Amino acid sequence: MPTKRTNKDVLVLGLKRLAIAIVLLFAGPTLLYVVVSNKEKPFYIPLLIISFVICALAIYFIFKGIKTLISSVFD
Repeated sequence: MPTKRTNKDVLVLGLKRLAIAIVLLFAGPTLLYVVVSNKEKPFYIPLLIISFVICALAIYFIFKGIKTLISSVFD
């Protein structure tokens, strides 16, 4: 019976997704802090929406990255 091995292509894809998530984890809250501290600026609402979208994308990429890592090891 052959032993199962880790699919390295899928593993690299999962690590890339987690790297994207790390960047978004810093970018989203940083942009949110800058936007909230400048409520008088004309781009307040669009930048606030963009910062929330970036934070949501960070959470999405975390879950997709972890799921991909797990599937590369156990499939």
